[in-house]
Amino acid sequence: MLRHLVNGAVGGALATAAMSTVMVAGQRAGLMGDQPPKRIVRAILPGHPRKPKPGEGVLATVAHFAFGIGSGALFGALTRGRGRVPLGVLYGLAIWYASYAGWVPKLTTLPPAHRDRPGRQAVMAAGHVVYGLALANAVNRLDHRATETT
Repeated sequence: MLRHLVNGAVGGALATAAMSTVMVAGQRAGLMGDQPPKRIVRAILPGHPRKPKPGEGVLATVAHFAFGIGSGALFGALTRGRGRVPLGVLYGLAIWYASYAGWVPKLTTLPPAHRDRPGRQAVMAAGHVVYGLALANAVNRLDHRATETT
């Protein structure tokens, strides 16, 4: 069980890095505006929820990776290291839906996905697909390596 949690956490870190690449590309293409993790952290920090705050960029990156690592650990534990790619994609999309149709709009940082700007919707959905693909692949490879050495 612990091995699956750790492999999932490592996979979650790698998958979050891959997803972040999609998000940065979307922002550079003019589809995103501010990155959602930055907007979420900005809303949680003391002060006006829409005004930039010192350190929010670094804190947003840390929070995004922490969320991705935690979600990866959960995936590793639930799938016992045998999460196939289609399941990983569905998992990534489920995280996107639960976040952007659920708790993120409740923070009033972003509208629900169905009312958000179309470019951000597409980039975030694609980013979560990439997260799920990368997560499943990483967890499967890490689990395969662990079973080879034992």
